Amino acid sequence: MPVPDFLRELRSQVGHDLLPLVGVTGVVFDGAGRVLLHRRSDDGRWATPGGILEPGEQPAPAVVREVREETGVEAVVERLASVLGHEPHTYPNGDRVQMLDLAFRCRAVGGTPTVDGDESLDVGWFDRDALPPMSVRITDRIDHAAADRSEPFYVA
Repeated sequence: MPVPDFLRELRSQVGHDLLPLVGVTGVVFDGAGRVLLHRRSDDGRWATPGGILEPGEQPAPAVVREVREETGVEAVVERLASVLGHEPHTYPNGDRVQMLDLAFRCRAVGGTPTVDGDESLDVGWFDRDALPPMSVRITDRIDHAAADRSEPFYVA
């Protein structure tokens, strides 16, 4: 996964110290209720598309951009599905981050699932009862987005 320029510049000043970052995730459904997933190029795992919110970006347009970049699918945001802070994570290079993830329920409105050659190894639509193996964090995002509720899930 490419490191955004702003993060590369910040890392040049703070080294591997823990950085709080905001991530956006798109849980995209098609008209048949299937969910859009991509197989990440950095670890080979299936996941919902998303990325880091860049300075000056608004979260909803950012998630639409990330979905398009990683999957080729055009989406519109329907609602905020969950707001969750994750445990600190250390990357193999020693960089430490703690993500605040804003997951959005989205609806596909166009495009064709396409491997981007950079961040995605595979892209496809999956029925919720036939998801490939993935982390509980990802399946929880999908469940929160699929839930019939107007307010986002969060830990109280």
